[in-house]
Amino acid sequence: MISAGVHGIFACGTNGEGYALSAEEKASVINTVVKAVDGRVPVYAGTGGVTTKETISQSIHAKELGADILSVITPYFAKASQSELYNHYAELAASVEAPIVLYNIPARTGNSLTPETVRQLALNFRNIVGVKDSSGNFDNLKQYIEQTSDIDGFSVLSGNDSLILPALVFGGQGGIAGCANVFPHTLVDIYESFVSGDFKKAKEAQDSIRPFRNCFAFGNPNTVVKAAVEILGYEVGKCRKPFDELSDECRKTLVITLKQCRELGLC
Repeated sequence: MISAGVHGIFACGTNGEGYALSAEEKASVINTVVKAVDGRVPVYAGTGGVTTKETISQSIHAKELGADILSVITPYFAKASQSELYNHYAELAASVEAPIVLYNIPARTGNSLTPETVRQLALNFRNIVGVKDSSGNFDNLKQYIEQTSDIDGFSVLSGNDSLILPALVFGGQGGIAGCANVFPHTLVDIYESFVSGDFKKAKEAQDSIRPFRNCFAFGNPNTVVKAAVEILGYEVGKCRKPFDELSDECRKTLVITLKQCRELGLC
C-alpha cells in the first residue's frame, strides 16, 4: 500500500472488519498496523461503537496505541435522532485529544448524519476535522462539501470508490477506498492525476475500477475484496463467519476480471 503511494492506512474500517472484532482484537490490529507503518503515513483507526461509552473507550485506547486519526462510524442498530448523534460526537470530541473523522454509512448502520449536523459539529469542535460519506448519495456528499467549505481544515472524503473523482471536482479532499486493497496505485492515480491537473488521466483511473466494482453484486463487498486480494497472491484469509461465502460464479468472475485488470496494469 505505502509503496503504491497511498496517503494513509486505515485499520479496523469496514473492509478491515472492525464490526466483527472484539475490543482486544481491534487493539491488536491497530498496534500491528502502527508498528508496520512506522510513521511513514498517518494511521486511521476505526473506533466507533454502538454506545458513546464504548466509542470513547475504544478511541482513547487507539490514540494510546499510536493511531493518528480516529474514524468514528455512527452508532448502529438502534435509531438515533440528529440531536443524539450530535451529542454522541460532541462528548467524544470533548473526551479524546485526537483528530476525528465522522463516518456516515446509513445502509449499514441505519443512522445518517445530515449535512446540518456535520456542519454544527465541525464548527463547534476543532478536533472534528472531516467526514467520510459512504451513503452512495452524491447529493448528500455534495451538501457536506457545501456546508463545510468555509471551515478551515475540514475535509470531506468519499467512502464510495465510484465517487472519488466527482467528490474532488466539487471540492472534496479525496477518498477512503476499499478497492485500494486491490488496486492501490490506481486509486492513488485518481487523486494524484486530478491535483496535477490531468483530468483525463484521473477519469480513466476512476472508470477503470468499474469492472471490479460490478463484482460486488455477488455478495458482501468486504468478502469480495478479501477474495480478490487472496487471488492476487496475498494470504489474507476469509472474512469472519458468517460473512465468508462466495458462489462459484462469483469466484470465476473475479478470476477473469482480475486477469483483465492485470493485463491493463491495474494490479
